[in-house]
Amino acid sequence: MKLYMIGLGKMGYSLAENAIEHGHEVVGYDTNPATMNKAVKDGIKTIDSIDSLKQVSSRKAVWVMLPAGKITDSVLKELENVLTPNDIAIDGGNSEYTSSVQRAKEFKENGIYFLDIGTSGGTYGARHGASFMVGGEPEAYKFVEPLLKDMAAENGLLYTGKSGSGHYLKVIHNAILHTELQVLGEGFNLLHASEFDYNLKDVAFNWSKSAVIRGWLMDLMYDAFSKNINLDDVDTVIHSSSAAADAIRAGLQYNIPVPTIEMGLLMRQYTQENDTFPARVINSLRKEVGGYKPQA
Repeated sequence: MKLYMIGLGKMGYSLAENAIEHGHEVVGYDTNPATMNKAVKDGIKTIDSIDSLKQVSSRKAVWVMLPAGKITDSVLKELENVLTPNDIAIDGGNSEYTSSVQRAKEFKENGIYFLDIGTSGGTYGARHGASFMVGGEPEAYKFVEPLLKDMAAENGLLYTGKSGSGHYLKVIHNAILHTELQVLGEGFNLLHASEFDYNLKDVAFNWSKSAVIRGWLMDLMYDAFSKNINLDDVDTVIHSSSAAADAIRAGLQYNIPVPTIEMGLLMRQYTQENDTFPARVINSLRKEVGGYKPQA
């Protein structure tokens, strides 16, 4: 099928390449001229503006893959005036689920479908097989399901039901992830500070292959230590997690205690003024996933 991808950053570009590799046609748009030139060289068709979608008479599926917040809000608002009835707007970023619930209603007033897709797996997953959590109208999901199946990892596609459910699931997923990163940071800090001469790379390798706590994050921990055993190539400031904050708010709403997630968020705030080894562990893992950006 034909997919329009708005936003060709690390995730959007990788998703576009993934779709093309599986035989789908991708038309991309980004405000960065260098990115647009690279897209053309790599076989991704492009459009000059979002407004040019008005000229397309056939049914359109338009995937917005941009940072959550004002940028995504602005582009989706623009799409409300560009798309026509029966088209599908997709938000694949980390937007607040409450916004996605409202956004679906606004698009529906114009006869346009809206899907909120939580996307997991980092840039590697986006390129080679992601985890997709899809909320929205069943009819719209059925239309894009073949595309999503092709782009997803094995068993990596889940239709979650009504609008907002995809992004809510991703919020909880991210809150769990940030908490797991905190635990890894604390555990390796205890090894790092101990009287024993552990090679942390070897520890991560051993645990990643045979221990109960093995998993992808432990694989990435081994990769990070293999590249730099001191982990001194990352900043020690970790920005507060909006997902953790949203999960805490959900806990208050549903009267469910989430003390571990709350503590993980507090420890992130602690790094704003303190240089710690756990922060190096966490940012090294985020770097391996593809979600780490050095501070200016």
